[in-house]
Amino acid sequence: MSDDLFAFTTTPLEGVLVIRPKIFRDPRGLFIKPWRADCFNKQGLELPFQEIFYSVSRKRVVRGMHFQAPPHDQAKLVFVPAGCVRDIVLDIRRGSATYGRHICVELSEENRRLVYIPCGCAHGFGVFSSQAVVVYAVTGVYRPESEGGIRWDSFGADWGIKKPLVSERDSALPSFSGWTTPFSPAGEEK
Repeated sequence: MSDDLFAFTTTPLEGVLVIRPKIFRDPRGLFIKPWRADCFNKQGLELPFQEIFYSVSRKRVVRGMHFQAPPHDQAKLVFVPAGCVRDIVLDIRRGSATYGRHICVELSEENRRLVYIPCGCAHGFGVFSSQAVVVYAVTGVYRPESEGGIRWDSFGADWGIKKPLVSERDSALPSFSGWTTPFSPAGEEK
């Protein structure tokens, strides 16, 4: 039974998956299970999650591109129970075949998709609805000393937002060009 709870789809970035959970509907509404350990273990995904948090953002907000650097790096499971965002993932793993490439995935309350982001990727999103709630489950506890980021507009992503609302902090992040990654590809010594 657990094999039909999720559809896992690979993306052009190694280890980044788009996940469609099974939706249970009845006259009362719907029920969604966004995570189940045995199903995610079968896919070889890093577990367990250590923290779950969420953000609430208004239309035109851009948040990103954020990551936690080694040794406190974290994989993420991201989904949007309310609203609509363009979720962007950037591969920042040195030596990776897709280093410097990114993908965009629409996450919304309508499509109910989730995205799994492995360690070594930066993450951000832009809000298209009047408001959006973005939920993150992460495999490591947040450590301020390991917080990192790349300027949201420095690697060629199409955010699809005119006049984005960006925090001073995110606007001051380093540009991807000339930036040195703290991440090594899987299996390589750091």
